[in-house]
Amino acid sequence: MGDTKKGMGEFKVHRVRFFNYVPVGIRCVAYNHQSNRLAVSRLDGSVEIYNLAANSFQEKFFPGHEGRSTEALCWAKGQRLFSAGLNGDIIEYDLEKLGVKYSVDGFGGPIWSMAADPSGSYLAIGCEDGSVKLFQVAPDKIQLERTLERQKGRILSLSWHPSGTHIAAGSIDYVAVLDVRSGNTTQKMLMDKRHPGSQRRRCVVWGVAFLSDGTIVSTDSAGMVQFWDSETGTLVQTHPLASSDVLSIAVAEKEDSMVVGTAEGTIFHFQLIPSRSDGKQSQWVRTKPFQYHTHDVRSVAHSPTALISGGVDAHLVIRPLMEKVEVKNYDAALRKITFPHRRLISCAKKMQLLLFQFPQRLELWRLGTTDAAGKNEDILPLSRNAEHLLQLKKKGPENICCSCISPCGSWIAYSTASRFYLYRMNYENNTVSIKRVSKVPKFLNSALQILFSADSTKLFVASNQGCLHVVQLSEGALKHLHTFHPQSGTLEAMSLLAVSPDGNWLAAAGMSSGVSIYDLKHLKPHCAVPAYNFPVTALAIAPDTNNLVIAHADQQPLPDDKTPLFNQHSLREASENIRRRHAHAFKISKKFQPLLFMDLLDEGTLVAVERPLEDIIAQLPPPIKRKKFGT
Repeated sequence: MGDTKKGMGEFKVHRVRFFNYVPVGIRCVAYNHQSNRLAVSRLDGSVEIYNLAANSFQEKFFPGHEGRSTEALCWAKGQRLFSAGLNGDIIEYDLEKLGVKYSVDGFGGPIWSMAADPSGSYLAIGCEDGSVKLFQVAPDKIQLERTLERQKGRILSLSWHPSGTHIAAGSIDYVAVLDVRSGNTTQKMLMDKRHPGSQRRRCVVWGVAFLSDGTIVSTDSAGMVQFWDSETGTLVQTHPLASSDVLSIAVAEKEDSMVVGTAEGTIFHFQLIPSRSDGKQSQWVRTKPFQYHTHDVRSVAHSPTALISGGVDAHLVIRPLMEKVEVKNYDAALRKITFPHRRLISCAKKMQLLLFQFPQRLELWRLGTTDAAGKNEDILPLSRNAEHLLQLKKKGPENICCSCISPCGSWIAYSTASRFYLYRMNYENNTVSIKRVSKVPKFLNSALQILFSADSTKLFVASNQGCLHVVQLSEGALKHLHTFHPQSGTLEAMSLLAVSPDGNWLAAAGMSSGVSIYDLKHLKPHCAVPAYNFPVTALAIAPDTNNLVIAHADQQPLPDDKTPLFNQHSLREASENIRRRHAHAFKISKKFQPLLFMDLLDEGTLVAVERPLEDIIAQLPPPIKRKKFGT
């Protein structure tokens, strides 16, 4: 669990495996063609945005909320992001301030589906009461324009015809075609009941896709993908895919390829293949299935070069279409993203404490200790086991978005989307007591990043307004020292903070890849590091030299493929001549995986927090082979 290892030549390493973090399942994925970004919503209402052009880096995050269940997610008007759910509200997100801009009642009960028209000017929502409602996307808000002809049964899936004139709506046992101008139903296709065993069960239309030629593709709970002629309402083609539900569908922008996901965790790829040599007739052909998920694939997306999927097992899978990728390199590799690209762990080095952040609580642990000495690679016995000292539950319905413990262990701070909390810790006779600091200034609300100075006397808080607050800490009180305001015309939220060990410098990175440096001695801006093409993923200021080290999402060039990198063990056994010739600055260890956190406790000790994937899988519910609707 928390064994202490002597390794990598000169470090004692605390290998920590008691961070019981389980990622939340994925409900929706939505691809934005204009910006090459992917929005992902999870079952706790949290939303993430990945920059696919920057090695699929998760550059933005909106924390979850107990009252927010996200059933649908879509982009409109270019860069505007909306979600809707069973609480009946539509939400727009503020992508600069990283918060909810507003929420609007959909006026139709729980919302099951949502889609933007091809121009991005209208949102259609599918409601519990059988209505499809159209909202106009105005510059600063959305407003209800009208309700189309009400259907019988909830509207579980929606798709606009690329011309914007008609909408396909999937419900239980049928797909309806609605004329947007008149609001009338022009066609109703009843689901094929001939599938074995389907006579006794209702057929739920989980997904629909409306193609330019008038074809509607449906996916359903009977395990079928069906192709319909929307003009005549006739069934053209049927593909029985699975013994369980086909839950999701997405079509490439060129309409030559589509992807569907099933409740068995399988993804199927369909391609439009010419069926005649002159190329005038084509047919949809199912290509090889992929099994990257253990559980239900709740949502899929199709970028120009990749199939994207997410579901109950919490993996975001990005599978490049090799025929669309020009260069076969790292960018073309399959991505399986499981963990957030942000810090969930902080360390009180002097007290050897770790603070773990979960969406709804914080846990404080003390590291184990060893009195033994050993040689390289030895596993040393613990003289004292790791100890769980404290659990701190969040207050209110909002989930925790950031947290930090001071290096001395005396302060813990965390923030939700609208409230900031600070606690004073006391350690006496093996007992821990905690006291909340009641008088927290209003301007500290909604922190996106929190950091303490190395001597624990100052607190740095990055707000979602783009401001950086500097606060002096004393026994049980706060004193506001200064606020660094964003440059005029920018409201960009700061996503990463780093402070120099001597307390003189603070570095802050925004999402546009620039890094600002602040002089803490004189409380004034010092300089800015020029913006780079890729977002900043990590920042640190080195002790003694005060050199700033910045890592970017494109991974700054490490030695190339042809550079032989010997590990320390191999080098030790090599001759002096080879050792000198192959000396390099990189010490590579693949021992710690997957690695969520690593830090130096002191000059000779490292702490590494791992989260083995098998531990996560063991905590997921068993895969569901056949689902009943409404359970």
